[in-house]
Amino acid sequence: MTSPIAISVSDRFRDAAAEWGDDRLMDVEDALEVKAEQALLEIEHLVAGETDVTFEVDIDGGTIRHEPSDDLAAFLERQADAHGVDPADVLEMHVDLFARAFLEDGGTGSESTPDDPRPGR
Repeated sequence: MTSPIAISVSDRFRDAAAEWGDDRLMDVEDALEVKAEQALLEIEHLVAGETDVTFEVDIDGGTIRHEPSDDLAAFLERQADAHGVDPADVLEMHVDLFARAFLEDGGTGSESTPDDPRPGR
Protein backbone atom coordinates (compact mmCIF):
# COMPACT_ATOMS: atom_id res chain seq x y z
CA MET A 1 0.00 0.00 0.00
CA THR A 2 1.05 3.56 -0.62
CA SER A 3 0.65 6.74 1.39
CA PRO A 4 -2.90 7.66 2.37
CA ILE A 5 -4.75 10.15 0.18
CA ALA A 6 -7.10 12.66 1.83
CA ILE A 7 -10.09 13.93 -0.12
CA SER A 8 -12.91 16.29 0.78
CA VAL A 9 -16.44 15.06 1.31
CA SER A 10 -18.45 17.01 -1.27
CA ASP A 11 -21.95 18.29 -0.68
CA ARG A 12 -23.12 15.88 -3.41
CA PHE A 13 -21.56 12.95 -1.57
CA ARG A 14 -22.88 14.10 1.81
CA ASP A 15 -26.42 14.55 0.43
CA ALA A 16 -26.39 11.15 -1.25
CA ALA A 17 -25.12 9.46 1.92
CA ALA A 18 -27.78 11.21 4.00
CA GLU A 19 -30.52 10.11 1.58
CA TRP A 20 -29.17 6.56 1.46
CA GLY A 21 -28.90 6.43 5.25
CA ASP A 22 -32.35 7.91 5.75
CA ASP A 23 -33.81 5.14 3.61
CA ARG A 24 -32.13 2.65 5.97
CA LEU A 25 -32.85 4.53 9.22
CA MET A 26 -29.12 5.18 9.74
CA ASP A 27 -27.61 8.33 11.18
CA VAL A 28 -25.61 10.52 8.80
CA GLU A 29 -22.22 9.61 10.27
CA ASP A 30 -22.77 5.88 9.76
CA ALA A 31 -24.20 6.47 6.30
CA LEU A 32 -21.17 8.56 5.27
CA GLU A 33 -18.85 5.79 6.37
CA VAL A 34 -20.78 3.09 4.52
CA LYS A 35 -21.09 5.17 1.34
CA ALA A 36 -17.35 5.96 1.47
CA GLU A 37 -16.59 2.27 1.78
CA GLN A 38 -18.93 1.43 -1.12
CA ALA A 39 -17.36 4.04 -3.38
CA LEU A 40 -13.78 3.12 -2.50
CA LEU A 41 -14.48 -0.60 -2.91
CA GLU A 42 -15.99 -0.02 -6.34
CA ILE A 43 -13.01 2.06 -7.44
CA GLU A 44 -10.42 -0.35 -6.03
CA HIS A 45 -12.22 -3.33 -7.54
CA LEU A 46 -12.53 -1.75 -10.99
CA VAL A 47 -8.91 -0.59 -11.11
CA ALA A 48 -7.05 -3.24 -9.13
CA GLY A 49 -9.43 -6.14 -8.51
CA GLU A 50 -9.21 -5.45 -4.76
CA THR A 51 -11.98 -6.54 -2.42
CA ASP A 52 -10.85 -4.71 0.71
CA VAL A 53 -10.12 -1.06 1.47
CA THR A 54 -8.40 0.81 4.26
CA PHE A 55 -9.94 4.20 4.97
CA GLU A 56 -11.27 6.54 7.63
CA VAL A 57 -13.90 9.24 7.54
CA ASP A 58 -13.42 12.43 9.53
CA ILE A 59 -16.98 13.76 9.76
CA ASP A 60 -16.01 16.98 11.53
CA GLY A 61 -13.14 17.70 9.15
CA GLY A 62 -15.16 16.65 6.11
CA THR A 63 -12.48 14.33 4.77
CA ILE A 64 -12.01 10.73 3.72
CA ARG A 65 -8.52 9.25 4.01
CA HIS A 66 -7.84 6.18 1.87
CA GLU A 67 -4.77 4.00 1.58
CA PRO A 68 -4.90 3.07 -2.11
CA SER A 69 -3.53 -0.17 -3.46
CA ASP A 70 -0.35 0.16 -5.50
CA ASP A 71 -2.37 -0.34 -8.70
CA LEU A 72 -4.87 2.38 -7.79
CA ALA A 73 -2.09 4.76 -6.74
CA ALA A 74 -0.39 4.25 -10.12
CA PHE A 75 -3.71 4.78 -11.93
CA LEU A 76 -4.37 7.99 -10.02
CA GLU A 77 -0.85 9.24 -10.80
CA ARG A 78 -1.30 8.56 -14.53
CA GLN A 79 -4.67 10.30 -14.58
CA ALA A 80 -3.32 13.24 -12.57
CA ASP A 81 -0.28 13.64 -14.82
CA ALA A 82 -2.43 13.48 -17.96
CA HIS A 83 -4.66 16.29 -16.75
CA GLY A 84 -2.28 18.40 -14.66
CA VAL A 85 -4.04 17.82 -11.34
CA ASP A 86 -3.25 16.19 -8.02
CA PRO A 87 -3.94 12.45 -7.56
CA ALA A 88 -6.23 13.34 -4.64
CA ASP A 89 -8.37 15.41 -7.03
CA VAL A 90 -8.71 12.40 -9.33
CA LEU A 91 -9.73 10.13 -6.44
CA GLU A 92 -12.19 12.75 -5.19
CA MET A 93 -13.77 12.93 -8.64
CA HIS A 94 -14.14 9.16 -8.81
CA VAL A 95 -15.59 8.95 -5.29
CA ASP A 96 -18.08 11.67 -6.23
CA LEU A 97 -19.10 9.69 -9.32
CA PHE A 98 -20.13 6.83 -7.04
CA ALA A 99 -21.95 9.11 -4.57
CA ARG A 100 -25.39 8.25 -5.90
CA ALA A 101 -24.64 4.59 -6.63
CA PHE A 102 -26.79 2.13 -4.74
CA LEU A 103 -29.68 4.56 -4.26
CA GLU A 104 -32.83 2.57 -4.88
CA ASP A 105 -34.59 5.22 -6.97
CA GLY A 106 -31.82 5.52 -9.52
CA GLY A 107 -30.41 8.68 -7.96
CA THR A 108 -33.32 11.04 -8.57
CA GLY A 109 -34.22 11.55 -4.91
CA SER A 110 -36.45 9.65 -2.53
CA GLU A 111 -39.95 9.15 -3.76
CA SER A 112 -43.05 8.29 -1.75
CA THR A 113 -44.32 4.77 -1.71
CA PRO A 114 -47.64 3.72 -0.18
CA ASP A 115 -45.86 1.16 2.02
CA ASP A 116 -43.37 3.64 3.49
CA PRO A 117 -44.54 4.45 7.04
CA ARG A 118 -42.23 7.46 7.48
CA PRO A 119 -43.87 10.89 7.49
CA GLY A 120 -43.56 12.75 4.21
CA ARG A 121 -42.68 9.64 2.22
